[in-house]
Amino acid sequence: MARPYRNGGRRSRNQKPKGGSKTKFPPGVENAVMVNGYSTEWLGKGFDWVYPAEIVARRGQTSTGDVVDIVSKDGRFLGVGVASTGKVAVRRFRCDAGPVDADFVATRMKAARDRRKFDESTTAWRWVHGENDELPGVRIDVWGSHATIAVDHSSLKFLLPWLVEQVVSEPSIATVWESVRPEHDDERQEPAAGVCLYGNADQGAVLVSELGLQYEVTPWMGLDAGLYPDMRQVRAWLAPFWKDKRVLNTFAYTGAFSVSAAANGAARVDTVDLAATAIARTKRNFELNGIDCDHHGFWAEDTFQALDRFRRSGSLFDIVIVDPPSFARGPEGVWSVESGLSRVVAGCLRVLAPGGWILVATNQGSLSPKEFQKLIKAAAHKVSRRLRIVHQGTPPHDIPAALDFPESRYLKAWVLEG
Repeated sequence: MARPYRNGGRRSRNQKPKGGSKTKFPPGVENAVMVNGYSTEWLGKGFDWVYPAEIVARRGQTSTGDVVDIVSKDGRFLGVGVASTGKVAVRRFRCDAGPVDADFVATRMKAARDRRKFDESTTAWRWVHGENDELPGVRIDVWGSHATIAVDHSSLKFLLPWLVEQVVSEPSIATVWESVRPEHDDERQEPAAGVCLYGNADQGAVLVSELGLQYEVTPWMGLDAGLYPDMRQVRAWLAPFWKDKRVLNTFAYTGAFSVSAAANGAARVDTVDLAATAIARTKRNFELNGIDCDHHGFWAEDTFQALDRFRRSGSLFDIVIVDPPSFARGPEGVWSVESGLSRVVAGCLRVLAPGGWILVATNQGSLSPKEFQKLIKAAAHKVSRRLRIVHQGTPPHDIPAALDFPESRYLKAWVLEG
């Protein structure tokens, strides 16, 4: 997840801290960091990150991976965290005094598990969603009998044995993988296979269910597992509206929206993705659900080229899906949401039938809802279409967003009529 916009006026991590030079630690403190007044204020509001520029003094062992107390300049205790390097200097794990150990991890993971309720129709879900489940920098996803654990930074790897112990206490879990997750602002690299931490390291196909539909996934590939559960609720909302519609799914990845549309009665679904492997995986997902691929279109093609081809042929669609990656490289160079979203939305609107719906979505956290709206409006004005919002999608309950942690409110998914 990319670094998002700031709520509440929180400053950039590069802004110089304010305050005087007093750095006296309270008695009895051994391994600790002292933070400036600005960080003290935000920790008090429940924001659990400390940036490097906010630390004014250190005592004892405060290297990456060390568990440290966090104190204010006036000696107040602010919690216990894990020291790190990079963009976040300390992640606070608890506001009270106490260890970050196996019992602590077990308590937090049990609480997170108790908040997740699923039946057999959905077997792909998120067990731990980082800061929002009070385990900063930790994400755990369940894929049927497999689970993946990703940590945001190497400083958190000491938690892995305790996390695995709790994951395998779930009777359905037979295999646990550690997946690679880049830090928030890092340029995304090609997906890489993870490391098997428990169970059988066989990389055979894994079948999971979402809302009663079947998908083939590769949990060991982390971000490239093959399904994005954070869009589950959006797919659920759209399910009653697909019937008899002609649908275009751009930047389709492995076609979850395409499968949902076809399975719920769409007249025809055209699926577009630049990667031939993604289109092949989409076809496989169609077959798993007993959907005849011959009645639908599959295009291993650049989205802009496909949109231009559809426009020139006079093709019109009742529902268009545009959920592009935050960052990618294609035939036309580097793609980013900030620079490309307005253009692709305009292209989609040119092939949207009058009165049709367009779903515009992004998980780019640094793009605020205000900027997101601005890009969509610019596209609509460019092609002289008036749009109205009919639905604003949200992640499902297993991907919560803590009010004190604006970084978690990354997803924007709007269904618009035009």
